[in-house]
Amino acid sequence: MKYITTLVLLFASITIFGQDKSKAILGRWVALPKENFIVDVFKVGNEYKARLVWFKDTDDKSKPMTVRMDEKNANPRLRNRKLLGLVVLNNMVYNSEANRWENGQIYDAKSGKIWSSSAWIGDDGKLEVRGFWHYEFLGRNMTFRRYDVSTAFNNEK
Repeated sequence: MKYITTLVLLFASITIFGQDKSKAILGRWVALPKENFIVDVFKVGNEYKARLVWFKDTDDKSKPMTVRMDEKNANPRLRNRKLLGLVVLNNMVYNSEANRWENGQIYDAKSGKIWSSSAWIGDDGKLEVRGFWHYEFLGRNMTFRRYDVSTAFNNEK
């Protein structure tokens, strides 16, 4: 009986501690500190991607988010794509040794530029996404918190 109990505890600990950390990035995240856009991170095969699912459109009331286009894209043929639903992160893969996602490309719709990217989840549970040019030290971070509809935008009046 003692051996059965030991085996059960062993399998339980493997299940609890051996969870797939690569899935921690999946779901909706809101950009901080302004809470001005939300992305939905999803997985296709081994690749992690993110699409823009909401953004503040108060800067130009004549163009609500549902009609805004990718006007700044360097490729003129892509400028007629809607921003809402646009995939803004591609090619991200999980590195289990570093416990982070790497080798991604992030698209900045405000400038129309594509940057290399990496991401990790900090001890505080926030998602850090780094966009950079060739080398990570030549970049900047964006911070996100997990989007929770029950507490979303409580600071807005």
